[in-house]
Amino acid sequence: MEQIEIFEIPSPCRGICEVNNRGYCKGCFRSREERFHWHALSEQQKRKVIELCAQRQKRVMAAKKRSAEAEPADAQQQGDQEDLF
Repeated sequence: MEQIEIFEIPSPCRGICEVNNRGYCKGCFRSREERFHWHALSEQQKRKVIELCAQRQKRVMAAKKRSAEAEPADAQQQGDQEDLF
């Protein structure tokens, strides 16, 4: 038996409508199709899209964290190089 939803699931849009290199919105992490067809999706499909967006956001944040952790070593090497000239 499917549960009746009392409240409509709102769009996860954050108003940052730019696409990253993988084709997902940088604000809400939805694909183009997910953004364009949001209002036609069932409540269950919307919940699934939100779940997928959360997974995508986690991956992006983890990649940014790894990149930030690697930068100090790169900056130090570049700093050493700059001291030579």
